[in-house]
Amino acid sequence: MDAVFDTHLTSLPLLSRGKVRDIYAIDEKHMLIVTTDRISAFDVILPTPIPGKGRILTELAEFWFNRTRQIVPNHLAQTLDITPHLTLAERKQISRRAMVVRKLKPLPIEAIVRGYLIGSGWKAYQENGTVCGIELPAGLRLADKLPEPIFTPSTKAEVGDHDINISYAEMQQRIGAELAEQVRQISLQLYTQAADYARKRGLIIADTKFEFGLDEAGQLYLIDEILTPDSSRFWSAKDWQPGTNPKSFDKQYIRDYLESIDWDKTLPGPELPDDVVKKTIEKYTEAKDRLIENPDD
Repeated sequence: MDAVFDTHLTSLPLLSRGKVRDIYAIDEKHMLIVTTDRISAFDVILPTPIPGKGRILTELAEFWFNRTRQIVPNHLAQTLDITPHLTLAERKQISRRAMVVRKLKPLPIEAIVRGYLIGSGWKAYQENGTVCGIELPAGLRLADKLPEPIFTPSTKAEVGDHDINISYAEMQQRIGAELAEQVRQISLQLYTQAADYARKRGLIIADTKFEFGLDEAGQLYLIDEILTPDSSRFWSAKDWQPGTNPKSFDKQYIRDYLESIDWDKTLPGPELPDDVVKKTIEKYTEAKDRLIENPDD
């Protein structure tokens, strides 16, 4: 499969290129989001694409958006046909990796929910027994399940910058107390329902991030992507063992590889070996297949 590192649509104006997505304008109210095969780690876009990753992320995001719309509306505009706007070659270029969405005002935060102690949360807990200012019980181990999921927001950084964990109080200051509480409650509900569903299919969702936007009337919408291997940590439930680093089905595999080589986590990022690329797409594919094939009612 040929990789799509970036897209070149001349029929629509390019609005931006993010770490993974290229965004084009359709009209005043709609955009086209194309998920490429780019992958980022430690907030750096790596020069090696993962062939087919964008299609997997798109399929998973659409699955979860449709599954969670009873909790919160999302930005999908499924009835809008963009075929007349694109040439045949352009339609082939973005096949199965594009979503038509409503144009909304993104909130300047990322809504992170953690159900297990891993990553930056584990590092913070080792230092002071807290995660983003939330005090946790003593004696927890790496990858332990938390007594209950916790909401730990962060800033939404520009490409090339680093997201920064912030307290809930700072989030309230940034977007207002009422909206902050709405985002927190919805994020916890999304995580809880998704984690229950995934666990029945042999996957643990250790943590994940959500992004939200507002329309002109102030209505809250779920945007960007949701519950993919790029935005979540997926673990094998049968292999999960607190105190050890669990087998994962996400880009933690690439992070682990990058930690093993001599790279200072600044631009330019290193090329990925073929075996790392192959293993990564296998992990992403398995996560998608477990979650999507024969979903329950």
